[in-house]
Amino acid sequence: MPALNLDTDAAVIATHLSRPDMALVACLCAQWCGTCRDYQIAFDQLADVHPESCFVWIDIETHADQLDEFDFDVENFPTILIEDPTARRFFGTVLPQARIVERMLSDLTMLPAAHGAPLLRKQLAGVATTPAQG
Repeated sequence: MPALNLDTDAAVIATHLSRPDMALVACLCAQWCGTCRDYQIAFDQLADVHPESCFVWIDIETHADQLDEFDFDVENFPTILIEDPTARRFFGTVLPQARIVERMLSDLTMLPAAHGAPLLRKQLAGVATTPAQG
């Protein structure tokens, strides 16, 4: 299953994130970014091999209104947020290579807490049920 989209997969996102054992892996990108478009293929492949995590593709411009309340900045692309049920594990820009995120997912407990990262996991289920303004 490819990464989920806030516009088309709201119910699935809400269901996945309601599970206490489900980690969130979000890619924060922009449609105009060629690197992001290329990386989406690898991100979708990661989603296929990690069904234990909820992979969500978030276009920060398309979904800006839905994400405004979280007050975070994306400085470069692709930016990855990994949040398990107990902590925000990673928030930052990565090279557009699947093996980097793959390595982080191999043991989430080895990742340091990402202080200052947006806390999206709980709220995303509610945001996912609100259609994007466009």
